[in-house]
Amino acid sequence: MKRAPLTPVAGAGLGLRRALLGPLEHADLSGLGFMEVAPENWIGVGGVRGRKLRAWTERMPFVCHGLSLSLGAVEPLDETFLRRLRRFLDQHGIRTYSDHLSYCSEHGHLYDLMPIPFTEEAVDWVAGRIRRVQDLLGQRIAIENISYYAQPAPELTELEFINAVLERADCDLLLDVNNIYVNSVNHRYDALQFLNGLPAERVAYIHIAGHYNEADDLIIDTHGADVIDPVWQLLDAAYARLGPVPTLLERDFNFPPVEQLLAEVDRINRIQARHEPQQDHRVHGR
Repeated sequence: MKRAPLTPVAGAGLGLRRALLGPLEHADLSGLGFMEVAPENWIGVGGVRGRKLRAWTERMPFVCHGLSLSLGAVEPLDETFLRRLRRFLDQHGIRTYSDHLSYCSEHGHLYDLMPIPFTEEAVDWVAGRIRRVQDLLGQRIAIENISYYAQPAPELTELEFINAVLERADCDLLLDVNNIYVNSVNHRYDALQFLNGLPAERVAYIHIAGHYNEADDLIIDTHGADVIDPVWQLLDAAYARLGPVPTLLERDFNFPPVEQLLAEVDRINRIQARHEPQQDHRVHGR
């Protein structure tokens, strides 16, 4: 059975981390269109923290970005978790759900997002697992293009692999603009050409974040720094092609004052305002 469709989100968003619960409580959130949580960090949480999350999801529109589906793993999907996840999505009125095009388990959790081999066999395997997830959740999901640092003996390019999975799974794309930039430096390809090669009609929403420059030719995706100008420029290019798709600022640690975070959110709003009316480009909970 499908989940009932919900009102879509729009505008600029921010990831709700536990360290931000206090600082955001009395901040001016007038520029914030929606928020995002990782459900694994909140499913089953009760008491004071559980009540705080419920207060936030009653106050703001929310999306969920998962950490543990491990779509590329050879182990069976955790269908018990997926049933709990569906109840969580219903309980909090979550507008859409996404996870990573990666795997993070091998007879146990790896605590990292590992790249799936870019092969035809992997496309079929992952697409089948995504379809099963969508059946169990009763809705389409979005998959995120990840940053990666090695890809042995690929049969397909990264772009070919992503597009093939999206088509065969018939799912949506969570477009991570920072990951495109990071991979374009690490793997020496044209970020704008890559962006333009993705299917515009499948983009559900966008992530943007900061990173760490390990060397001139090696960037580590950290979500622990401010967004840099080339990534802002790539976001602007994405809007030029897609319209002002809802976009979320990710910050996982090394938090600046909340006013600084919200200033980055406001910068998303300003870039969106230069493009087509945002009400036509929303995240749909389907």
